[in-house]
Amino acid sequence: MLAEKDTETLFNILDKSTEILKKELDVSYLDAFIENGDNMINNNTVHVEDDKPNEDIVSKLEKLYNEVDYNSMDAESIRKAIQIAMIKATKEDAVQANHQITPDTIASIMGYLIIRLYKNKSNLSVLDLAVGTGNLLSTVVNQLSDALKTNIHGIGVDNDDSMLAIASLNFQMQNKIDDVELIHQDAVDNLLVDDSDLVISDLPVGYYPIDENTKNYKTRSTNGHSYAHHLLIEQGMNHVKPGGFGVFLVPSNLFNTPAAKELLKWNQDNAYMQGLLNLPKELFTNVKAQKAILILQKHGNDAKQVDKIMLGEFPSFKNPSAFQKYLAEIVEWEENKLLK
Repeated sequence: MLAEKDTETLFNILDKSTEILKKELDVSYLDAFIENGDNMINNNTVHVEDDKPNEDIVSKLEKLYNEVDYNSMDAESIRKAIQIAMIKATKEDAVQANHQITPDTIASIMGYLIIRLYKNKSNLSVLDLAVGTGNLLSTVVNQLSDALKTNIHGIGVDNDDSMLAIASLNFQMQNKIDDVELIHQDAVDNLLVDDSDLVISDLPVGYYPIDENTKNYKTRSTNGHSYAHHLLIEQGMNHVKPGGFGVFLVPSNLFNTPAAKELLKWNQDNAYMQGLLNLPKELFTNVKAQKAILILQKHGNDAKQVDKIMLGEFPSFKNPSAFQKYLAEIVEWEENKLLK
């Protein structure tokens, strides 16, 4: 209950101060939030430029900032407060679908599935090629840190500087910025990062516009633009160590489109598809928007195709007993099939 109260308190301060700055600076909620977060990280010092914000607003903001000490809060309470603010930003600023935050429910399920895959691993590195505001990476890093009691190094890549600014605030306020490297670049382009133990991503769905950058990809389309989510699956698995896992949030119809032929051929030659788990339909506005969690394992280091690929659909969250039973079946599959 205390953690929930901390989350509520911090969100209320973030929201009130962001609304004040939004009005005073005549900017979007997202831009005001970034300015606001920078102020709080800078010892609650309000940045003033060209006499904006004025002295009265500066006083109001400083008073608000001093009502909460986020440095005394746990990382998850901070992350959740920022997540709620980003959900509000999505509504207020009409943020495009590929920039919307990965919901906690989905991020937590992904983290839960990953824990057993790395239970004996120390000094784990996690790469997210579409890090956005950092909610998925932060959720998974926090879950793994708590469950495995090991050092986690996160690497997040995104080509949107506003999203990366939010991610940076997210990790700074959680006091984890030294544990995470954020890279501003197009993740499809030549990526200069060391191979990671694990790659995760809530993949942007749609066509990738720069055909020149896809020439070396096996998953590129032979006719017209290629799917960005296909390219990023290949890129992610290219940057994971042999035997390492890729856990991706993908469209449920990933392998049922005309463009899937190249993806399937690449998959056969480079990675074992160990699981494809559809998320409950109730999470999505329509059936076509339904997503699934794809579990791939890179060839090498004693990795092998599991005898029984985990395929299925999570029961509704409205049926907790069925949902918990399904999670237990996945855990049993991981321990007795995938990891044997």
